[in-house]
Amino acid sequence: MKKSFIRSILICSMFLLLSSFSFAGEEGYQPALYSTFWSLVPPIVAIVLALITKEVYSSLFIGITVGGLFYSGFTFERTATHILQDGFISVLSSSYNVGILIFLVVLGTMVCLMNSAGGSLAFGLWASKKIKSRVSAQLATILLGCLIFVDDYFNCLTVGSVMRPVTDKYNVSRAKLAYIIDSTAAPVCIIAPISSWAAAVTGFVPGEDGFSIFIQAIPYNFYALLTIFMLVTLVISKIDYGPMRIHEENALNGDLFTTADRSFVTEEVQENKKGSVLDLVIPIALLIICCVIGMIYTGGFFSGATFVEAFSSSDASLGLSLGSIFAMIFTIIIYSLKRVLTFHQCMGCIPEGFKAMVPAIIILTFAWTLKAMTDSLGAAPYVAHFMETSASSLMNMLPAIIFLVGCGLAFATGTSWGTFGILIPIVVAVFEGDHQMMIIAISSCMAGAVCGDHCSPISDTTIMASAGAQSNHVNHVYTQLPYALTVAAVSFVSYIIVGYTRSLFLALPFGMIALAVILLITRKKHI
Repeated sequence: MKKSFIRSILICSMFLLLSSFSFAGEEGYQPALYSTFWSLVPPIVAIVLALITKEVYSSLFIGITVGGLFYSGFTFERTATHILQDGFISVLSSSYNVGILIFLVVLGTMVCLMNSAGGSLAFGLWASKKIKSRVSAQLATILLGCLIFVDDYFNCLTVGSVMRPVTDKYNVSRAKLAYIIDSTAAPVCIIAPISSWAAAVTGFVPGEDGFSIFIQAIPYNFYALLTIFMLVTLVISKIDYGPMRIHEENALNGDLFTTADRSFVTEEVQENKKGSVLDLVIPIALLIICCVIGMIYTGGFFSGATFVEAFSSSDASLGLSLGSIFAMIFTIIIYSLKRVLTFHQCMGCIPEGFKAMVPAIIILTFAWTLKAMTDSLGAAPYVAHFMETSASSLMNMLPAIIFLVGCGLAFATGTSWGTFGILIPIVVAVFEGDHQMMIIAISSCMAGAVCGDHCSPISDTTIMASAGAQSNHVNHVYTQLPYALTVAAVSFVSYIIVGYTRSLFLALPFGMIALAVILLITRKKHI
């Protein structure tokens, strides 16, 4: 009740503030707070409110409104038009964003189709014979997450839909499942040469062979490597700490959610008990094959480009949309021919799939709009100027500093790719002539961006992980933060070591040993 009262006061105060200012509007406008620290305040407000109130929709909207107020100079007309026209309408008019929303809806439909056909039920029964414990269920989820490295969105939703029945059977909390999914999405994609993330990074390296640099940077991506190491260690050693420990203890007693909110959970579909494991395997295989073909098609593979070149220049949004739509059509045809589902039942899965993805779509739209507010306030030029002016000093410390800046920027904006675009060209310019340090610094930039993205409640990948696990979004963020921050702290020290020694064989083993020691101490505290 108290939290609801506080939110009501905040929202009422916001609108009173809006109504107290005059109307304004002119061409060529640049806000007074442009490219200052204030450009990072709106996302910080949204994130802090989300973590305090555990209510993501109003928190994001308040952050958006703060960005609109800062942009407008606290005038009503410009605030309203900026939020609606340059915010919501603009992000929903973006072909890239619309492609992602189509992909989401189609994947929701595919999950509904597989459930209705009985594929998920059959897979759960089959897996229960092969997977005998909570540890095995979690390790199988990690393995599947590592195998689906093509794209993080695809990873989150596919792994979630396939493994959720198995982890539920062994009382793994939805928060833990979301953490596993999130930790094998972006961290795996950023060290996989054939992925949409590799394609994004290679496009941000001016004047260099971007793909070759990406390959060389993989061993120095400490955050991604240590995240996977920690994930496996946590599962095998049965260690949990922070809020996740509470969720896991409750799950063992039958409560998979801990909190009352079930916003991502859809009504159970009456599954077809005549379904087989193939009714899940075939659609998943079709999704993977069609999405890969869709991505290389957008990159010009069928016009003469090599496979690697096509992936490097692919349009992930268009490719995933094309691939998922064709996979859905093939699945409907197969189910109809097998008479597992009637055509009418298949069509009924389309609105159900859309309904399942509504919470993710709303949060994504709000997050994109908040990013648009941040962009309009000049967050990117502010961070770029900060990096350029500070790069000349503390050269050996720069990889660690870049890691922190990447963390902060990705956390505040909710985007790794935007962070790559801002920082990587600066890194290339600063370390021109010192190839090894350029590779290390680019790695630290990628690691920092993934770390910030991993921690941020407004990150699209984090939102997708919540949707894939059907976990409350704020619960996922809140339980994941202690784990992500532990890896971030160890990664930061590892970048200090590699910055001074330039030795991968000192820095990476240090990080692994440090994490193992921290987890060992944590386990002893809870025994």
